Amino acid sequence: MVFKVNTGAAILGLGYIIGLKYAFIICMGSLTIWWLVVPGMALVFPDTVLNQWDPSIVATVGSMSAEEIFKNYARSIGIGGIAMSGIIGIVKSWGIIKSAVSLASREMKGKGADQAEAIRTQRDISFKIIAIGSITTLVITFIFFYFGVMQFNLLHAVVGIILVALIAFLFTTVAANAIAIVGSNPVSGMTLMTLILASVVMVAVGLKGNSGMLAALLMGGVVCTALSMAGSFVTDLKIGYWLGTTPKKQETWKFLGTIVSAATVAGVMIVLDKTYGFNSGQLAAPQANAMAAVIKPLMSGQGAPWILYGIGAALALILDRCKVPALAFSLGMFIPIQLNIPLMIGGAVNWYVTTRSKDAQINKLRGDKGTLIASGFIAGGALMGVVSALIKFFGVEFDHAEWWQNHTSELLALVAYIALILYFITATKLTDKEKEA
Repeated sequence: MVFKVNTGAAILGLGYIIGLKYAFIICMGSLTIWWLVVPGMALVFPDTVLNQWDPSIVATVGSMSAEEIFKNYARSIGIGGIAMSGIIGIVKSWGIIKSAVSLASREMKGKGADQAEAIRTQRDISFKIIAIGSITTLVITFIFFYFGVMQFNLLHAVVGIILVALIAFLFTTVAANAIAIVGSNPVSGMTLMTLILASVVMVAVGLKGNSGMLAALLMGGVVCTALSMAGSFVTDLKIGYWLGTTPKKQETWKFLGTIVSAATVAGVMIVLDKTYGFNSGQLAAPQANAMAAVIKPLMSGQGAPWILYGIGAALALILDRCKVPALAFSLGMFIPIQLNIPLMIGGAVNWYVTTRSKDAQINKLRGDKGTLIASGFIAGGALMGVVSALIKFFGVEFDHAEWWQNHTSELLALVAYIALILYFITATKLTDKEKEA
């Protein structure tokens, strides 16, 4: 429960950073699923058992609860939309991909700009070093696949590493471009699309069952890590630009940060799994649940809800043609509505904070100050979640089950949440010195 409370504060901050527009679109995607698709399926198929891709489903759609309809059918529409949004992102970024390949090719041939003469923002590590590092990483990953995942099957390992290299190359460009333009990294959609492609291809070459699920998850994990690193580093480059440093210095130190963060994240995940368990429902992990939902039917021979994926993909195409951010809407269709509402509240706080003054500069300063506070909410929520997990991990237990069943606890939680919002709004007020600056 403590973890969920911390998650609510973090999502409030995330909603502020996303802004009202995207938070509203995400929320509209969620409401479309819960107010239209879920009740619509119950009305259209009241006495029908839809289990063509999952024989374990034996109940009719009309007899299912709203949560069961969402889990078994509706969220697959969101998965299809997320995957298609990733494809749309690649198509729109194809020009950038070609220019990046052309630039790398020229530098490998020794025709790149002299680093001493290049402007500050164009001074990077030599691409030869990047190429050597990339090849080394691929070789290490291939060895890991061959010995640790693919059970010494050379064909499976070769196919796996080719897929990972190709998909990561294409998708990291999209992730970096998305962060640079709109500040949002579509990691979820592109990772889910990676899992679908990896599962289909690995099944085609004969890798199925639990071994296939493990292989697909690890392949998706490699691509997801590459996407996250690409998006975060673009943000780092923005900060470096403001501070006056060069990309070369940032790229050099990024390696150390990567190693430290990788070791830290692994430890945190182990603690959370030992304390709560990722299958317990106590951890809000919609992306992980989406991964399981995608690969399990493919690798177990049940097939997949391609019709529902197709509906989501078609909807994403329509939204894109209507100039509506398809990824945001699709994420709303997949992420549970209880996570989307506080996201919307955070976006509303952003709108209120940045529209209180007639002076655009003051509104901008208030918005920037609010971004810092929102970042603190996100970091604080995550850290306190880890702290509570560590306390439980070391055997310190607090039994508040009876208190949580009391409606007074719900009232106090609501009061605390409102107080948090009021603090957020109050803390963004500028001092006289800030206004003068």
